[in-house]
Amino acid sequence: MKLFKTPHILLAALIGVSLTVALTVSASNTKDKDSAMSMSEEQNDAYKKAYFAGGCFWCVESNYEKVDGIIEVISGYSGGKIKNPSYKQVSSGNTEHVEAVEVIYDPEKISYNDLLIELWHVIDPTDATGSFYDRGQHYRSVIFYSNDEEKALAEESIKGLNQSARYTKPIATEVIKFNSFYKAEDHHQDYYKKNPIRYKYYRFRSGRDQYLEKIWGDDLHKRPEKKMNDKKPMVSTASAKGNYMKPSDEELKKQLTDLQYSVTQKEGTERPFQNEYWDNKKAGIYVDIVSGEPLFSSTDKYDSKTGWPSFYQAIEKMALTEKTDKHLFYSRTEVRSKQADSHLGHVFPDGPKPTGLRYCINSASLKFVPRAELVEQGYEQYVKLFEDLNK
Repeated sequence: MKLFKTPHILLAALIGVSLTVALTVSASNTKDKDSAMSMSEEQNDAYKKAYFAGGCFWCVESNYEKVDGIIEVISGYSGGKIKNPSYKQVSSGNTEHVEAVEVIYDPEKISYNDLLIELWHVIDPTDATGSFYDRGQHYRSVIFYSNDEEKALAEESIKGLNQSARYTKPIATEVIKFNSFYKAEDHHQDYYKKNPIRYKYYRFRSGRDQYLEKIWGDDLHKRPEKKMNDKKPMVSTASAKGNYMKPSDEELKKQLTDLQYSVTQKEGTERPFQNEYWDNKKAGIYVDIVSGEPLFSSTDKYDSKTGWPSFYQAIEKMALTEKTDKHLFYSRTEVRSKQADSHLGHVFPDGPKPTGLRYCINSASLKFVPRAELVEQGYEQYVKLFEDLNK
């Protein structure tokens, strides 16, 4: 397939429109692209950045800027070794850069998982040699991760897409360690706002929207529903083996850390390999951090190599409830505690015998009770689980 050096310009010419693009920017007008920052140094420290590539950065930028929780989106270049590359250099295909975007977002309003969903809604992730009309390695799709958590979430999301049977070809989107981002020339920023007619025509003729409608259908314009558990009153929950109290939301915010609250009440996810219990090998049981209800035993725990505590079964058949989770737009099975309805994690059918299940659980949703403290803390009925350890 022929590679076009400046496909945006060629396509605009189809309707006789002269798309004037300045490929050389004078030093007096060029900003410091190393910083890749259009926001002030007093930017809210609570905001985070994420980096994605999905072909034409005009299109990726316009999609992300319409999403609640996104503060700003900047078009630019990432993945190459040349500093401060120009559009002309990148479009030649010789710099190793791809057209990319820097997404500045509020993690209190939108999660990294949701950002990944938005990416799938704007690209063809099965194309390894370009993106729709735009051909060449500088237009391929890439997720640039900044830490192990982002890497794990990206890989899990790709795995889910491959298993969803939504695509007829395997996912080709690359997951690459982020190293640098250079802001593109000013005329590329907010192009869809500055040149709406040209942008809409370019996007339509590229075939992007037609492809996305075919793949996603009605789901294309949906956003993941945010579940809020605020203002719940104090409730008493009981099981056959004990009484477990779920405090009010106000009390929970006082008792739990920000991470524990985010995980259990807002379906958050902690970082793999950087949580309390992923490699805990001590004998004991794991209970709900919110209510204290028993959930898992160390006798059923194993190393799944994922960086999260993993178990092949619950401590009792009725300890958990399961719900279908479509936050990533492929079905996963969410696991919640029976009594307090705390979000715990997910269960997958790739675990060891005898069950073949993998309960992938957040440490932040758990409290560990050592075997020696079971009686003292009111869990004497589970002492028998560890009798064989004394032999």
